[in-house]
Amino acid sequence: MIQPRIRRRRLTDLDGCVAGLATVHQADRYPLNWPADPHRWLREPHPARAWVAVDADAAILGHVAVHRVPSPANGPPARPTAEVARLFVIPRARGLALGNALLGRARQWASARGTDLVLDVTSGSAEAVALYERAGWRCTGSSTAPWTAPDGSPVSLRHYTLRSDAAPAIAARRRASRAAASRSSGGSSTSTS
Repeated sequence: MIQPRIRRRRLTDLDGCVAGLATVHQADRYPLNWPADPHRWLREPHPARAWVAVDADAAILGHVAVHRVPSPANGPPARPTAEVARLFVIPRARGLALGNALLGRARQWASARGTDLVLDVTSGSAEAVALYERAGWRCTGSSTAPWTAPDGSPVSLRHYTLRSDAAPAIAARRRASRAAASRSSGGSSTSTS
């Protein structure tokens, strides 16, 4: 099998994403509640970026999206944050490390922007929890979801975060840029006219 590749999701990928999601729902009950409009569920809230894993025939093997999380209206500015959402790998493509590769793509996107990542996972999703923890995500707590399971029972969520490793690099680039500007002006931080 040719190694699958990951690329940005296109509008024309949505039918294949929904078909793949249906196989995941049948196998794993993800999403727990099948959406009334799965095309819309994949598109909303409007993602900052979405990627798909595809095989040599461009068939969808997996999907992930990131959604920007707004800073709180009241209070100090928060670090830029995005939520990882709609992550799935179809059953026949498992074992190829595509879940980790899709998370890696989201992590690259976030690192380039100095953005932390967060995600929620249902507490009963042992394989997903193991994937996130192997990839370095840290559990920050749990809560009850504002929605219920198909049978009306409450759903427990685990919350995870992954701090951007780019923030120190961005700060270092800014310091280097200021130092270079200072050297080019003769070391003076003031200008004369």
